[in-house]
Amino acid sequence: MPIADSDGTSIYYERHGSGPAILFVHGSGGHHAAWWQQVAALREEFTVVTVDLRGFGKSDSSMPEFDGQDFPGDVVAVLDQEDLTDAMLVGQSIGSVAALRAGLLRPERVGSVVLGHSLGGISHPELKELAAADRAEAVKLPVIDRLLTKGFQQERADLTFLFQQMGTFNVAKMQDLRNLDTDGPSLDDIRNSGVKVAFLAGEKDAVLSVKTVTRAHELLPGSHLEIVPDAPHSMYWETPAKYNAAVAHLRRTLTAPKEAA
Repeated sequence: MPIADSDGTSIYYERHGSGPAILFVHGSGGHHAAWWQQVAALREEFTVVTVDLRGFGKSDSSMPEFDGQDFPGDVVAVLDQEDLTDAMLVGQSIGSVAALRAGLLRPERVGSVVLGHSLGGISHPELKELAAADRAEAVKLPVIDRLLTKGFQQERADLTFLFQQMGTFNVAKMQDLRNLDTDGPSLDDIRNSGVKVAFLAGEKDAVLSVKTVTRAHELLPGSHLEIVPDAPHSMYWETPAKYNAAVAHLRRTLTAPKEAA
């Protein structure tokens, strides 16, 4: 069983396939197995790495409390353990915050970071205001309606049920991740790192609007923007073919213009 040591905490991860590396970082209700539709589709062309942050899945969950500020280090531990270079980190929702911070901590190992349905915790007053307005609307909806479309829930009751069951394997909860989204990197921090950033958004995301994500892209010169039609917040689950195609396209095309040593 592959385990990485993150400052004394055991972090479970899996590695599948071969080729350029993609490392997925789950959100508040996920863990390594949530990426089943991505692993199966992408492992023939890419090295696909999935990880359980502390408190999630098979990683150490024995601590009395969880600090979201520790999660980027969990990702770094896997990058170091597997000796990955030019990896693309793909975050889902708040997992994107951990992915971006891990990329900034290890720019020599990370060529690009894909912020899925998230602004990655970027510290910028306008973006914080826009995201807060989106959240104010999102909390009016039942949690499941924020994540999956009503049509999918009705047509695929089986996959909707499995989606909800995924979170029952975790000890850490959403509130344990919230402080991760504080004291985030500035736009200058990202530009100076040499790590490429892509924003991956769903047209029907009820948590973070396309308008907000587009503004983040405009404020970060050199960033990429992928908006997937008819896709919700949990695009990776509901519309996996579209999601996988977007991730594969970004992995094939994104490169980081690293400064010469």
